[in-house]
Amino acid sequence: MLDFLTAHEAAGRALPEPRYFLAGARPGDQVELPEEVYLALRKIVDAMQSGLAVSVVPQTTRLTTQQAADLLNVSRPTIVKLLDEGEIPFEKAGTHRRVLLADLLEYRERRRERQYDMLAATRDSVDEDNIEQTLEDLKAARKAVAARRGEPPGSDFAA
Repeated sequence: MLDFLTAHEAAGRALPEPRYFLAGARPGDQVELPEEVYLALRKIVDAMQSGLAVSVVPQTTRLTTQQAADLLNVSRPTIVKLLDEGEIPFEKAGTHRRVLLADLLEYRERRRERQYDMLAATRDSVDEDNIEQTLEDLKAARKAVAARRGEPPGSDFAA
């Protein structure tokens, strides 16, 4: 392969565009994959090799409020509150609320960014001489935020 690429370059030709194939069990049993599919499959395989569970769903998937709560690791009433406050867009199917997966993932990313910003601001005010007090203050602040959201104690604020 390297000889081919070297000869190709020596002839003054541009390097060929990379191509991706999925091979079957028999010789010649293969199908070409778009780059996006190849990259997605690589991410899936990497996650599985790390022991992570993987689900592949279209981002147009509509979730129930319970499914949305499970994905964010918060209570269903917390999700309903976020929907009613306009934090996450939703649609109504009869009396039931449905949330697009893409909208939920966007909210989760915005929430993470806010949390990282708060952590950065907190880091600047850490009293290194009294780390125990700083940790207690952070724990109290986290509980206060969870209480304002109506989350049960111990829910994953950082999801």
